[in-house]
Amino acid sequence: NALNFISKGGAKALNLITSGGGGGGGDCFSYWFCVRSIGSMETSTLKEMTQGSSKLSVGGGVEDVYGEDCATEDQSITPWTVSIASGYTLLRDPHHNKGLAFTEKERDIHYLRGLLPPAVLSQELQEKKLLHNLRQYERPLQKYMALMDLQERNEKLFYKLLIDNVEELLPTVYTPTVGEACQKFGSIFRHPQGLYISLKERGKILEVLKNWPKRTIQVIVVTDGERILGLGDLGCQGMGIPVGKLALYTALGGVRPSSCLPVTIDVGTNNEELLKDEFYIGLRQKRATGQEYNELLHEFVCAVKQNYGEKVLIQFEDFANHNAFELLARYRATHLVFNDDIQGTAAVVLAGIDAALKLVRGTIYEHTFLFHGAGEAGTGIAELIALQMSKQNKITLEEARKKIWLIDSKGLVVSERIESLQQFKKPWAHEHEPVKNLADAIKAIKPTVLIGCSGIGKTFTKEVIEAMTSFNKSPIILALSNPTSQSECTPEEAYTWSKGCAIFASGSPFDPVEYNGKKLVPGQANNAYIFPGFGLGLVISGTIRVHDDMLLAA
Repeated sequence: NALNFISKGGAKALNLITSGGGGGGGDCFSYWFCVRSIGSMETSTLKEMTQGSSKLSVGGGVEDVYGEDCATEDQSITPWTVSIASGYTLLRDPHHNKGLAFTEKERDIHYLRGLLPPAVLSQELQEKKLLHNLRQYERPLQKYMALMDLQERNEKLFYKLLIDNVEELLPTVYTPTVGEACQKFGSIFRHPQGLYISLKERGKILEVLKNWPKRTIQVIVVTDGERILGLGDLGCQGMGIPVGKLALYTALGGVRPSSCLPVTIDVGTNNEELLKDEFYIGLRQKRATGQEYNELLHEFVCAVKQNYGEKVLIQFEDFANHNAFELLARYRATHLVFNDDIQGTAAVVLAGIDAALKLVRGTIYEHTFLFHGAGEAGTGIAELIALQMSKQNKITLEEARKKIWLIDSKGLVVSERIESLQQFKKPWAHEHEPVKNLADAIKAIKPTVLIGCSGIGKTFTKEVIEAMTSFNKSPIILALSNPTSQSECTPEEAYTWSKGCAIFASGSPFDPVEYNGKKLVPGQANNAYIFPGFGLGLVISGTIRVHDDMLLAA
């Protein structure tokens, strides 16, 4: 508003400041307003701001409107979002608050004298204190709540803490702790984060997007909460996922916080416990489906493109299988969309397989893959593996798919079941007699790589691991289901039952394992290795569509 006043209605005031002239009562008021609002801003800076200087833009042509690219520098110019009538409001603005890190000079410039204790503590010292305090909490959810409070109080310090201690704090802001946070989101809800778009907003989604205060949005992570990790339908409480993902977009990908927008689409929930919970924060109704659901999502996707342009990335997150595939197929040719569960998981698992092949030797085409789980993750990973095979060995995609087998809740996906299979499973229905359980499928198929992505814990039993070890010197076992409680097996189980031979990775983090005097460190097939950099690449390249070759490159 102040910028608008200066550049349009406050032209006289600007002339007064730059020329030193005088005027009547109205001019004096304008002069006072600008001096009071601008403080010690230099004349050249004023002219740059009113004339749209290119110095305020960065690569990609997106202006650093909120000064985040200079976040670690002293704030010699008061942020436009606060009133200088009182520095108290600055301390309540998480985007600009620095707490005790405000210098003596800044305390004078921003009218903070008396509003802070006299000590000046560096950001590094504040970080040290916070890290010490976080380590005192016994429960991960307490750490999560403390970090979310910090993000709402002092954004700079939150991201410094996360960036400097990412390995320690990643399990707190992301899997597995974010799963528990979503389950209890209604009870721990303190500050609204992101946009909540429900069926009540039908026909008004563009207006809702305009309610968001930031205009330079580059990445949107959106969920409808129907399939949160391996925990099922959490409805509106799934907001913890977009918030956590976007924190990593900044911490790991360097995307500005103001360019990130978490969104939850609330169409109801089929979770009876939530519908009966007095603290539930979402719509108290069964999930909308069919045309009603599709129309709301279509309005959202079109409103995003209209409001932010076609270069804004929409990342679909934790949608149920039937909607996830349909949304990706419907919009990937017309919008910049990306499904992390299908495409991000596929990229990170393929990276893990490439790494594992350095230990067991051979090309990817020489291996046979068996998936326990044929949903978004399973079919997404399988498709990217097949694409890699076809490119490396100059064979057709159909031929490459024959090296990959899937098991769903009804057993091995075979051609005999083709009529009853969902569309996305049909390419994986091969000629084979029906097999009902995983252990028997392993004995029949003899895979070299076993991948779990069913969302069902403890399915890689001792019988399963021993069967894999019986014909593989070093079986590759990936237990990808999240959170930790839903993992198909633990690293300790995989290493013990394979007698230390397994090459293992999980979806959630696990501690190293001691086996026969050796320390074995399990890998983590975490999407955080892919989506922040992948999203950053899409944003800075200015591309308007996501292609499979980009996933292979990632």
